[in-house]
Amino acid sequence: MIMNCSQYVGPCVCGKDHELETKMVVVEYDALSRFEEYMDAVGLGGKRRTVVYDSNIYALTEGKHVKADQEIVLPAQGLRSEDVLIEAMMERLDNPEVLVAFGAGTIMDFGRYPAYKLGIPFVAIPTLASSDGFTASICSVILQGQKKSIRMKAPALVVTDLDIIKGAPVRLVSSGVNDILAKYISLVDWKIATLVSGEDYCPMVAGLAQEALDIMRAAADKMAATGEIDHEAMTMAQMKSGLTMQLWHDSRAASGAEHLMAHLVEMKPPRFEKAEGIHGECVGVGTFACVKEYHRLAKLRPKAKPFEPLSGDWVMEKFGERLYDGIMKENAHDVLGTFDPQNIVDHWDEIVALIDTIPPVEEMEALYKACGCKYLPEHIGIDPALEGEMLDISAAIRNRLTLIRMKRVLEF
Repeated sequence: MIMNCSQYVGPCVCGKDHELETKMVVVEYDALSRFEEYMDAVGLGGKRRTVVYDSNIYALTEGKHVKADQEIVLPAQGLRSEDVLIEAMMERLDNPEVLVAFGAGTIMDFGRYPAYKLGIPFVAIPTLASSDGFTASICSVILQGQKKSIRMKAPALVVTDLDIIKGAPVRLVSSGVNDILAKYISLVDWKIATLVSGEDYCPMVAGLAQEALDIMRAAADKMAATGEIDHEAMTMAQMKSGLTMQLWHDSRAASGAEHLMAHLVEMKPPRFEKAEGIHGECVGVGTFACVKEYHRLAKLRPKAKPFEPLSGDWVMEKFGERLYDGIMKENAHDVLGTFDPQNIVDHWDEIVALIDTIPPVEEMEALYKACGCKYLPEHIGIDPALEGEMLDISAAIRNRLTLIRMKRVLEF
């Protein structure tokens, strides 16, 4: 399956003129045997290239490596997306005209970050499909000791060889399922935010995220019923979802209240120190918690109450001294203070109709179980006793309007 990304570029009904750095996405078996053809197709053939691997992937993909003017193999042990490590690698670069990142999520940041800094193209060769970050321009990297999600370089070309992808452990497949089923929540959050606050919205970008969700849901249903894994469909769902982040210059369509659970696990505030799990697993826990909470709220009728900024005492209690300054800074211009909370109440029937598009709790739980997904707090090391407040705590991590965040200006 080859996707020509030009179909998404240009003037849109939302009023924006959409752009993409990614020109082509290839998801095929034996795709790397035609790598040079794809490079030529996007105008990168013949350019001096550096190919970056980690030591584990380099060994595991022997016989699949692509032609390089320079190869850099980074030690897999202790490798992480951190400015110090990436900039140390950049000192080894031998004047490339294009960077090729061959590996999983961390290695992608060793491609997109230097490519952005150097102003050269970046090509991605994913070796698994456990999240939707491969076609995104967002770089989640540790900058000066703090984890940040910033815009960097998106790949001009993505070549995904399904002969490599199919070798990934089932745990990573399940993680990928979780990351895309999360769009049940993120898309509803975006639509609700547009209803009540007038936030910008794009039906084309939202439609692309919905397409990714529909593809993954069909593949997940097939996996649940037969045990068969449709690597091509699941991988393409990830790629389409990632493109929404490029098109919107933001992760709005792909990430709502549910994704903040992954940030909570990474940050490890008080009482969450033992939490751990790969990205999609944490997102799955957040998604299922949101599914339960949104359906619960849909049965109630709220009243509006005045907006109040987050209390410093609350932030200190929930996040501790280590994280206090960052959380207070993030919430200094709280989106909840930009519109009248009565708008939520006035649109409540429409909000309930949107929540009704989210599958029932029982249906989602059965699907998660059948696909081997992690979806409960205890699956990622969170005390189940914290389930009642973990969404409210995670909502403070990012100043994004979600239904969970809106609860602060509602009484039920």
